[in-house]
Amino acid sequence: MNKVQLVFHHIFRFIWNLIFIISYPILASFGLLFIGVTYVFSLLSRFLNRLRPEGKKVVLKESEWEDLPYSGELLEAKLIKQIVFGPSGFKFRRKDGVPSVLSDYVFGKKVRVLEEGFILEKWNSTESKDLPDFDICLYDPDEDSLRSLTTIKCFDWHVSEKVENELSFKWFDGTQGGEVKVAL
Repeated sequence: MNKVQLVFHHIFRFIWNLIFIISYPILASFGLLFIGVTYVFSLLSRFLNRLRPEGKKVVLKESEWEDLPYSGELLEAKLIKQIVFGPSGFKFRRKDGVPSVLSDYVFGKKVRVLEEGFILEKWNSTESKDLPDFDICLYDPDEDSLRSLTTIKCFDWHVSEKVENELSFKWFDGTQGGEVKVAL
């Protein structure tokens, strides 16, 4: 290395070290600030979660039949299939001992109560690779009938409105959504 190259080498090394010495506290402060803000939001989230009313919480055990909430003491549920990081499948039966069409199928945990009966997720398969694939059905306890209303391919659905004899279901699968209207 000749003298000119050596001088340039020392000058650039000095500038590089100067930039590093000046910017390091700024970068370290930003990192600590980011961790602090994340921690504060975590504490705030935990605090707000405690304030939220949880409503009636039901934990179903795997081996026992338990009353299905809001069914008017009519139905019982038993956990049949638990998919890792996914939904649970249940068997339903009537509490009054009457044989029912419900015993032939596996249902999801979403149950909606209407005047006409119960809206249930009837699973078409219990294999995790095939889910979500289920029919939304209407169970009429007076006639013990299960009628398929529509098929939905995602677990995020809800009854959006009921107008006379028509139900509207809204669904969202993470990338797209839609609405399905069915006649009761």
